[in-house]
Amino acid sequence: MNDVVNETSGARRLDVLEELTPAEAQDVLRLIAESARSDGQQAVSEQGRLQLRGRREGVRHLVLREPSGELAGYAQLEDTDPVEAPAAELVVHPAHRGQGHGRALGVTLLKESGKRLRVWAHGGHASARHLAQVLGLTLFRELRQMRRPLGSLAELGIPEPTLPEGVTVRTFRPGADDAAWLAANAAAFAHHPEQGSLTQRDLDDRKGEAWFDPEGFFLAERGGEVVGFHWTKVHAEEGLGEVYVVGVRPDAQGGGLGRALTSIGLRHLAARGLPTAMLYVDADNFPAVAVYERLGFGTHETDLMYRTET
Repeated sequence: MNDVVNETSGARRLDVLEELTPAEAQDVLRLIAESARSDGQQAVSEQGRLQLRGRREGVRHLVLREPSGELAGYAQLEDTDPVEAPAAELVVHPAHRGQGHGRALGVTLLKESGKRLRVWAHGGHASARHLAQVLGLTLFRELRQMRRPLGSLAELGIPEPTLPEGVTVRTFRPGADDAAWLAANAAAFAHHPEQGSLTQRDLDDRKGEAWFDPEGFFLAERGGEVVGFHWTKVHAEEGLGEVYVVGVRPDAQGGGLGRALTSIGLRHLAARGLPTAMLYVDADNFPAVAVYERLGFGTHETDLMYRTET
């Protein structure tokens, strides 16, 4: 059942919902897209946008409307991690900023989370930093977006990868490889709750997206077992190829497989004619940052996560 909160009588309406109707979801997607055009940055992540569809266990939607009924702001609260505080993202339409809507969403997020909250500020804009300060949140995590030019294979400057002994690489087979990839992903990212907890539904959501291409999804096998992978993604409108996720099972780490898989994916993206590659990496993951810097990547922008004091 949806829980409705009426906030600030006569000025705005803020509803807390467990599920959006298709029309509400489309309204939110339009708001996110319009804000991205203004800000140059998506305020709600891919996972958050996918979670607009249907009921999701542990996910709540905060929908803020003007008295006219016009959608002015949106926030999403995800409380699925058994250890970490609930995580949130929020956005206010550019035409409705400076009216306290962001603070209203933030205060309601604090209430809904029991004042145990983590909030993403994608792009780390000054307004987001100010809101975090107003809400009493402290900086907790920095996620870097790194980029490098691709050009042709000859211009790429990355030699043919060398795989560890006994390892072969092939592309993903939708359906047939789902369970094996989910198991390898969970093992590779056991320390990373957002990535490591992906489910079949999460995978199916991504397979249903227009950008999904199994020819850009590489699996490394040894003895018939998936021990590593590199899933690439193409952002056609932006002319970007993404190192979407690279993972290696713990028992296969340390032999250069991660670097080889990264090279395979970058060579694939260059062969597609994409001018630029991008990826995301935690700023405090110094070994990974160093690897990517050696591959020619530099920091393009930074996403910040804030949280309540614990």
